[in-house]
Amino acid sequence: MNKDATLFFREIGVMAKDLKLDATAEEIACFAQNNNLSYDNVYYIHKLFKLMDEKKRRHIVEMMLNLSRLPMKHPCTFESFDFTRFHGHEADEPENLQTLSMLEARQNLLLVGPQGVGKTHLAMAIGHKCCEKGLKTYFLKASELNDKFTAALLDGQREKIIRRLIKPTCLIIDEFGYCDFDKENTRLFFDVVDRRYSKDAPNTMILTSNVEPDKWIDFFSDEEALKSAMDRFFDQCLVISLHGNSYRGSGRRKIDIHVGDQLSTMNN
Repeated sequence: MNKDATLFFREIGVMAKDLKLDATAEEIACFAQNNNLSYDNVYYIHKLFKLMDEKKRRHIVEMMLNLSRLPMKHPCTFESFDFTRFHGHEADEPENLQTLSMLEARQNLLLVGPQGVGKTHLAMAIGHKCCEKGLKTYFLKASELNDKFTAALLDGQREKIIRRLIKPTCLIIDEFGYCDFDKENTRLFFDVVDRRYSKDAPNTMILTSNVEPDKWIDFFSDEEALKSAMDRFFDQCLVISLHGNSYRGSGRRKIDIHVGDQLSTMNN
């Protein structure tokens, strides 16, 4: 076997592991040698493994996207984001988010600013990228989180909802500061932040908000629990403050029409 075939065996071994097949590169190479397989035979075996591996990866990505609750009709991705609107000496920082380095660093992210500047799009783009990497992602509005906490407490499912929010590699909570959390729900929020803070595996928690962090106390009924949660959230955190005009409304069309009698209009 030549050098190219040796590379094929190594790649087949890696793909076999991804496909959870009990076969190593050495075993596959021995099989080829014992059966006098030609270079072309090995090439097509490699091609078959690559086809199966890509099919499995597509299935995983689809499954991650379905579980993420990210909108899929018009997906928000980095490719569809207009980074040319950002200006300043750190304007490249949002674009760098697509490296997903924050996951390994176990770094959280806060995107704060007025409506329509791209906070939710950026957060969703990170979530979409995580799904493409086969990483579990979960997206929800702060109001939905509040409702889930309330329902879990009523049903005696407190621990279940916390575990569900700890598990994702990337947890995104959108529109933070739009609803009021009572004392019990504030404490549940603290538990989620605290347990994710203690999680050893790579993970990130992303919040978007129109409200600066020093105003969040207005929306939570337990000040100490909120302060403890924020202390952990901001311990390793990148805060991106966005300023400017809203992206929305670019498709708006305005028409001015004068209404009145035609004759009077002509006389004027």
